[in-house]
Amino acid sequence: MLRSLRGHLGESLATFRDVFRNPNLRRIQLAFVGSITGDWAFGVAAAVYAYEHGGAAAVGLIGLIRWLPSAAVAPFSALLGDRYRRERVMLGTDLTRASLMGAAAAAAIAGAPTALVFVLAASVAVVATAFRPAQAALLPSLATRPEELTAANVASSSIESVGSFAGPALGGLMLGFTSPGVVFATTAGLYLWSALNVSRIRPEVEGEREPAAEMDFRTEAAAGFRAIAHERDLRVVVFLYTSQTLVAGALNVLIVVTALQLLDIGRSGVGFLNSGIGVGGVIGALVAIALVGRRRLAQGFAFGLLFWGIPIALIGVWPNYAVAFLLLTLVGVGNTLVDVAGLTLLQRTVSDAVLARVFGVLESLILGSIGLGAIIAPGLIAGLGIRTALIIAGSFLPLLVLVSWRRLAQIDATTVVPEHRLALLRANSIFAPLPGSTLEHLATALDAVGFAAAQTIFRQGDPGDRFYLVDRGEVEVSVDGGAPVVLGPGDYFGEIALLRGVPRTATVTARTAVDLLALDRDEFIAAVTGHAPSAEAADAVIGARLGGLRSGVASV
Repeated sequence: MLRSLRGHLGESLATFRDVFRNPNLRRIQLAFVGSITGDWAFGVAAAVYAYEHGGAAAVGLIGLIRWLPSAAVAPFSALLGDRYRRERVMLGTDLTRASLMGAAAAAAIAGAPTALVFVLAASVAVVATAFRPAQAALLPSLATRPEELTAANVASSSIESVGSFAGPALGGLMLGFTSPGVVFATTAGLYLWSALNVSRIRPEVEGEREPAAEMDFRTEAAAGFRAIAHERDLRVVVFLYTSQTLVAGALNVLIVVTALQLLDIGRSGVGFLNSGIGVGGVIGALVAIALVGRRRLAQGFAFGLLFWGIPIALIGVWPNYAVAFLLLTLVGVGNTLVDVAGLTLLQRTVSDAVLARVFGVLESLILGSIGLGAIIAPGLIAGLGIRTALIIAGSFLPLLVLVSWRRLAQIDATTVVPEHRLALLRANSIFAPLPGSTLEHLATALDAVGFAAAQTIFRQGDPGDRFYLVDRGEVEVSVDGGAPVVLGPGDYFGEIALLRGVPRTATVTARTAVDLLALDRDEFIAAVTGHAPSAEAADAVIGARLGGLRSGVASV
C-alpha cells in the first residue's frame, strides 16, 4: 500500500509539472485557484454576516437563496460554453462576480440593508454556474497532447481539494480581525485574479464557436428524470446522494452556530471548522485509492455516508473545539468516499445514452437539497437546541444506510463486470498496468462490433476514432498494399492513430467473420495517458510497430 501511495504521489507531482509548463494550462489552473478559494472564503463570510444580522434563521435563508436559484439555472447556463468562446464565458463570469462581490462588500461595510447583501450573494452564486462547465470544456483545446489533458484534470481536482480548506481558513483568519465586508472585498480581488489569468489564455483555435443547434430543454431534462424514475438501483443511489447533500446544507448552518454559540470560538472559528472538512477531503483522496480498486462500491458508498453522519452527531454529544475539528475531518473523508463511490456507481448503473442528462439532474438535485438543508437547520436549532440539532442531523444518514443496506448489497451483487473483457484487457501490454477500477470502466465501455469476412474495417489514411481488440476471428493488416499480417484473438490494432494524432497508418480487413471490441478515442486516450506505466507500454508498442514498417510488419 505504501509503495502504491508513493507511486501515486510521484505521478501526481509529474502531472503538475506537465501542466505548469504549458502557459495556457498554467493560466487556467491559476484562474481556478482564485475562483475556488474565493467561493469558499465568500461562503464562510456570508454565513457569519447572516448570523450577525438574523441568527441561525438568516444563515439558513442565505444558503437557500444562494443554492436553489443556482440549481434551477445550472443546466441552462452551462450551454453558454457551447455557444460562445469558452475563455470569454469564463472571463465574463469572473468580471461579473467581481463586480457583484465588490458591491456586496460596499453594502456590508456601509451598513446597507441586509436584504441587498443577500440578493447580491444570490446573484454571485447564480453567475458562478457558468464558470466550471466552460472551464472543463476549454481544457481539451489548451492541451498540446493527450497526456497534458489528463494532467490538467488531475491538477484541477487537486486544486479543488486544497481550495476547499484554504478558502475557509482564509475567511476564518480574516474574520478574526476584520469583518465580513472586508472578506467580500478580498473575494472580489480573488475573482479579479482569476479574470487576469483567463484574459491571458490564448487558444490555438480563434474565432467564435458555431452556435449549437436549438434544443428542447424540457425533453432533454425529462430523459434524465425518466431514467432515474425507471431504474430502482439508480433511484436508491440518487436518493442517498441527495440525502447527503441535504445534510451538507444543514451543516453549513450548524457549523456557524456551533462555532459562535456552542463552542464560543468566535468568527474565525467558523472558517477553521469548515477547513477541517477540506483537510479531510485531501486525506480522503488517499483513502479512496484503496476504495476505487474494489468491486463492492455500494458498501464503500455506505461507509462514506456513515462517516458523513456519525461525526456530526458526536459533536453534539461531545462539544469540544479540537474534537469538533477532528470529527469534521472525518466528515471530509466521508465526503470523498461518497463522491468516488457514488459517482462510479452511477456510471455503472446508467445507460451511456442518458448518462450526461442524469448527471445534469443530479447536479440540480444536489444544489436544491443543499438549499433545503440550509433552511431546515434553523428550525431544528430553534426548536430543539444546537446540540440536539447536531445529533438529529448526524443520525439521519446512518439511519438511511441501515434501512438501505440490503439494497446496497444487492446493487453490488448485481453489478455485472464482463470478466471475459477484463481478461482481454489484462492480457494486453498497454492496459495491464492500469488499476482495477480503470480496467472495469474500460471493460464496460467496450462496444461489440462484428464484420463479415473480406469486409474492410478501416483504410490507410482514414481518421482514427477507435481502438480495437480482436475477440473472435482474424483480421489482416497491410501497409501500402504490402503483404498482410494476420491478427487473431487477443491481438489489437488502432492505437497509433489515436495516440499520435495521425491518420490510420494501415488498412485492416476481416480475414474471417470477426468479432471486435471497440473503445472510443476519448476513453482510450484518457485511460492510457493518465497512467505512467500504461503510457510507457503504449510508447514501446508504437515504437516497435513503427519501426516494423521497414520490415513489412503492419502498424495502425
